[in-house]
Amino acid sequence: MPLVIAMDGPSGTGKSSASKGVARALGLRYLDTGAMYRAMTWWMLRNGVPVEDAAAVAARVGDPVIESGTDPVTPTITVDGEDVSGPIRSREVTNAVSAVSAVPEVRARLVALQREIIGDGGIVAEGRDIGTVVVPDAGLKVYLTASEEVRAARRARDLAADPGASVAVVRSEQARRDRLDSTRKASPLTRADDAHEIDSTELTLDEVIEAIVRLAKELQ
Repeated sequence: MPLVIAMDGPSGTGKSSASKGVARALGLRYLDTGAMYRAMTWWMLRNGVPVEDAAAVAARVGDPVIESGTDPVTPTITVDGEDVSGPIRSREVTNAVSAVSAVPEVRARLVALQREIIGDGGIVAEGRDIGTVVVPDAGLKVYLTASEEVRAARRARDLAADPGASVAVVRSEQARRDRLDSTRKASPLTRADDAHEIDSTELTLDEVIEAIVRLAKELQ
């Protein structure tokens, strides 16, 4: 089967940029599974579903039509035909996505969609449970990390247009999300035993991409 690269790790590690860079370098497709959970969360919020009520979320999980494009140059994410690539990156969605993604029915539906997209391989899939749950037989597994300070600073830069998104606030919100994602019963964020761990704290994006491409080429 063509190569599947599973890219896992918490937010702010540079996972998305590295995944897209690796996909471009190797001529592979790209899938941002986190965007799918954000899209589901955005839909719940927009439709007035109380995201902290797991039963209420589970009851509506089959309603939105979520579609993910796999072009690493211009990845897309739509809900019911609407482009939500911008709205799903809001702090409101970010602070609610852990609650929604912890609902087993949400994970069951989106993992099925993810496996369908990953299909016959030739793809870099990024998320929090790719190497442990979605494709545990992936040819290459990478777990990307970085210090809390660096992760918060990176995320704050991404949210520069939001005056309330200081590094301190982002770090606090990030720590809460890490805690929820790592302790949830359904597919918690964890490093696969056979994953290559890369600490991006002091690495440039190009250096991270080069390291992963090198690992992929060693498999050929």
